[in-house]
Amino acid sequence: MDNISGLQLFQLMKPVIFLIISIVFTKSHLTRADIGRWEMFMFIAGLITFFWVTGIIQSLLPLYHRNKTYRKLGDNGTSKSPEIFNAFLLLCFFSLLFFVLGHVYKSNFSVFSFRGNVPFLNLLLLYILLSSPVCLIEYIYLLNNRSYRIFQYGLYTFSGQLIMIILPVLLGKDIIWSIYGLLVITGIRWIWLIVLLRRYTEMTVSWQFMKEHLYLGTPLILTSLISGSAQYTDGVIISAVYRDPAMFAWFRYGAKEFPLVLMLANGLSNAMLPEFSTRERMRESLAKIKVKSKRLMNILFPSAIFIMLISRWLYPRMFNPEFQKSADIFLIYSLLIIPRLVFPQTVIVGRKKTHITLIAAILELLLNIPLSLLMIKWGYGLVGVALSTFTVYVFGKVFLAGYLWLKMNIKPSEYIPVKLYSIYCVLTGIVFVLIDHRIIDIH
Repeated sequence: MDNISGLQLFQLMKPVIFLIISIVFTKSHLTRADIGRWEMFMFIAGLITFFWVTGIIQSLLPLYHRNKTYRKLGDNGTSKSPEIFNAFLLLCFFSLLFFVLGHVYKSNFSVFSFRGNVPFLNLLLLYILLSSPVCLIEYIYLLNNRSYRIFQYGLYTFSGQLIMIILPVLLGKDIIWSIYGLLVITGIRWIWLIVLLRRYTEMTVSWQFMKEHLYLGTPLILTSLISGSAQYTDGVIISAVYRDPAMFAWFRYGAKEFPLVLMLANGLSNAMLPEFSTRERMRESLAKIKVKSKRLMNILFPSAIFIMLISRWLYPRMFNPEFQKSADIFLIYSLLIIPRLVFPQTVIVGRKKTHITLIAAILELLLNIPLSLLMIKWGYGLVGVALSTFTVYVFGKVFLAGYLWLKMNIKPSEYIPVKLYSIYCVLTGIVFVLIDHRIIDIH
């Protein structure tokens, strides 16, 4: 198991665990409104934290032993790292900042239609304070080449998380007890994090490195804030238009990418970021990501096509008949495999040109929101919002690939297996059209 497969397996565990939780919830005594409160809790926590957590961690990876402050070029990675510790301090600072701001504006706290009545607000703010710094754990293992430890950590903590969340519901308790369980497992992760910081990091504060880190990371933070991901951008639009927790739950259960695609693609991208931090290894790294992405395509495209074929049959059986319409949303989200499995952003961020990803994010935002609203106006509803997201994701990847080609003289064929990718894209598109027009209809 190498670093790439270790991180991919870890990132795959999270959506699998939450899928199991979703299934258990729909089969339990919980109402659709109860499930909507849980989904809104998790959605708001992710919405408030995902952009700065992503920016800080992604900018840490190319800076590790490759920064002006410590100048450890050529270090074998075995010494304790002050970079990781200072990244931890940045994560703690942002966590505390949003925790304090949340309490200061608690009475006026508003997310969509939940003005002054956000589900479990005090617990939500506590979860935001605790959960964000522990996202560093798997990357401490990654940067120290402890790939198997990434897998072990994920196996232990996600198994514990599953038990702590579903057990109260299986015992007939209210949904708030599942949130208590989530906080308990987050506390255990904090203990794990402290142990790793003592073992792998040099606990010295460097304002100079934090400035360097934020200089590289701020465009990535803004990129994530502006463009977000499909679930956050679409969730904001759906909640603003419909203002119905039950409708929101309906959409959220469909607005899920095929977990294998999202997690394995993100795992490959993040694990490859340090590879592009030096110019000397560029050609070797481009060839490596091409080979790795080809392997992913041969696994993920056939898997995604199979899931698309059975999605309308699967949804009412996996959840319950109320969520039948969620299958149509999931069907469109499955198409996101097409932009997900190309990686121009990995090369750009690895080369520390993070301002380019920010420009792409701004362009995506300018396209996504009006296109989504137009889709709703034209009568496509929830499905139209999902379709606009697919369009925007494709546009963003084309823009980044164009930058690499025109400005850095890196052709798509150098990091994309173009022929194989084209065949899979056409095949996936044909299958989608046949399912959408019910020429193929498995119920």
